[in-house]
Amino acid sequence: MSKKRKTILKILLVAFLLCLFFGAIFIILYFTGWWEKLNSVDKLKRAILDLGIYGRVFFVFLQVVQVAFLPIPSPLIVLVGSLIYGPFQSSLLSLAGILLGSAIAFFIGRVFGKKVVAFMVGKDNEQKWSEFLSNAKYSFVLMMLLPLFPDDILCMVAGLTDMSWTFFMVTQLFTRTIGVFVMSYLGGGEIIPYHGWGLYVWFALIVFSAIAIYLTTKYNKQIESFIYKLFKRKN
Repeated sequence: MSKKRKTILKILLVAFLLCLFFGAIFIILYFTGWWEKLNSVDKLKRAILDLGIYGRVFFVFLQVVQVAFLPIPSPLIVLVGSLIYGPFQSSLLSLAGILLGSAIAFFIGRVFGKKVVAFMVGKDNEQKWSEFLSNAKYSFVLMMLLPLFPDDILCMVAGLTDMSWTFFMVTQLFTRTIGVFVMSYLGGGEIIPYHGWGLYVWFALIVFSAIAIYLTTKYNKQIESFIYKLFKRKN
C-alpha cells in the first residue's frame, strides 16, 4: 500500500471516529434533555445543582467539550458557574476545563493535521486562520485576550503552525485566566450593571474591543515586528 493511500485511510479513519464521537455526545445530550438545558441559564443552573457533589466535575467537563468539540457558548457556562459557585470558584473551575480543552484542541491540530482540522472547523476557517497565525505568533496573544475572536478555532489551528507547546500553553494560561475572571466578575452585572450608567461603560468597552480587533487584524505584521524587536532587545 502506497504512503499516500495510507495517509488518506488514516484521515478517513480519524474523521469517522470523530463523527462517531460527536454523534454519541449529541445523542446523549439530546435524549437526556441536556442539549436544551445548555441553551438556557436557568435550566443549566438547575441541572448542575441537581447533580449535587458531581456538579463541579460536570461543570469542568462542559468547559472542556465546549472548547475542543461542541459549539456551546463559554460565557453562558461561566455565568451559570458564577451564579452557582460564586465568581472566584467558578473562575478556577472554568479555567481548569478551558485549559484542558485548549490543550486537546491544539493536540488535534498538531497530531491529526490540516484535513482533520478543516473537517472540524470548516475549510474556509482553517485556511483563513492558519495563514494568519503562520505570520502572527505574537498577535495570537492579543487575539486570545480580545473578545469576538474565535478562540476555540484559533487553538486548533495553532496546532498546524510551528508554534511550540510551551508558547501555546503559557499564552493560554495568561489570556484565559484574564478572560475567565473578567467574565465571571463582570458577567453577572454586579460590578458594571446592564442599565443606567453601566450601559455607557458597556458601549465604550464594545467600541474599544472592536477597534482593538480591527487594529490587531490590519497591523498584525507591524505588531509582530515590534514585539519581536522588544523581546530581542531584552535578551
